[in-house]
Amino acid sequence: MHSYTYLLIGGGMAADAAARGIRDLDGEVSIGIVGAEPTAPVQRPYLTKKLWLDSGTPFDDVWLRTAEDTGAVLRLGERVVELDTAAHVARTDVGEEYRYDRALLATSGTPRRIGLPEHDRVIPFRTVRDYQRLRELAGNGRHVAVVGGGFIGTELAAALAQNDTRVTMVFPEALVGAATYPAPLAAHLDAAFGGAGVEVRGGTTLASGRVRDDGSGVVLTTSDGDAIEADAVVLGLGIEIDLSLAEAAGLRTERGGVVVDSFLRSSDRDVFAAGDVARYPDKILGRTRVEHVEAAQTMGRQAGRNLAGAAEEYTFTPSFYSDLFADGFEAVGRLDARLGTVEDWRTPPGGDGQPEGVVYYLEGDRVVGVLLWNTWDSTDKARAVLARGRVDPAELPGTI
Repeated sequence: MHSYTYLLIGGGMAADAAARGIRDLDGEVSIGIVGAEPTAPVQRPYLTKKLWLDSGTPFDDVWLRTAEDTGAVLRLGERVVELDTAAHVARTDVGEEYRYDRALLATSGTPRRIGLPEHDRVIPFRTVRDYQRLRELAGNGRHVAVVGGGFIGTELAAALAQNDTRVTMVFPEALVGAATYPAPLAAHLDAAFGGAGVEVRGGTTLASGRVRDDGSGVVLTTSDGDAIEADAVVLGLGIEIDLSLAEAAGLRTERGGVVVDSFLRSSDRDVFAAGDVARYPDKILGRTRVEHVEAAQTMGRQAGRNLAGAAEEYTFTPSFYSDLFADGFEAVGRLDARLGTVEDWRTPPGGDGQPEGVVYYLEGDRVVGVLLWNTWDSTDKARAVLARGRVDPAELPGTI
């Protein structure tokens, strides 16, 4: 039996931030971090962005150095499979037991696989080891198939294409980003990927896939019967949040997350949740769940402070960002092409130069998302627009 004042379940960015939040208030108490991944916490955005796009970035910069900075004890390669809230004990898949005073759930999720075989040339992308394996299989003109046209799929396709890799991108939407962006912007992005040498296979899904008999590559069969032969396939399809631990512990869950209050406390007074797994009451967006780095960092830190007794509400609405060839964006709230939009372009997509402007996403007469395309340092302005409540859409252009 191991005993810690604070037990952080999950070894990602939210747990790292929580350990730092605890240390904001208490430099002496014991902190244990139990993580299913065998490696220490990392800066996940580096795995799809900076390590690919900035050749001067040392690989060691990916590590968050949680143990060195906070004194937390890392127990890696173990998955908590039982949380006994009455006894204040967590049990892992390797038979270890951890007693705690207070615990944090920061377990995130696992990448979607879509039925492809388990093999080291099939990479459901998530961890630092996935990055290392993809690096081994990329470059030198090798061919990598990227499945998925969302945030991770587009970042991986762009990163690979800029690192001497032939890329085929397979996704069900008609254009790159069509599920997220207005049609003219999606058309611009689709053309940008094609212009960078990516073979864009929009409107396509996978029917099956196999690894060659000699293990030298993969063969994918698409929904239209075509075969794609590649050195590797990487899946950028998002993650599945695993709520089995929380549900077995009797914690309240809803719509894919662990329900927490404004202090990030779950339905058990001594268990908090933060990051991807937490469904929290956002002051602007309403009750929601966010799978982005700024949410993990800010929510994790606040959860750590509250574990240590701060009793402070989490009031921040996180933003997110991406870099795609010459384009980049920051955003707050929901980006969904099915919503109504108001577009305010300084340089519109389809014209000369890179698009630059703002897209407001509306649900009725309320702005629920703001996209800042090649428009920087304006996330606070975007939050202010979201906080307005009802708006006259005609008055939105020029606001940011």
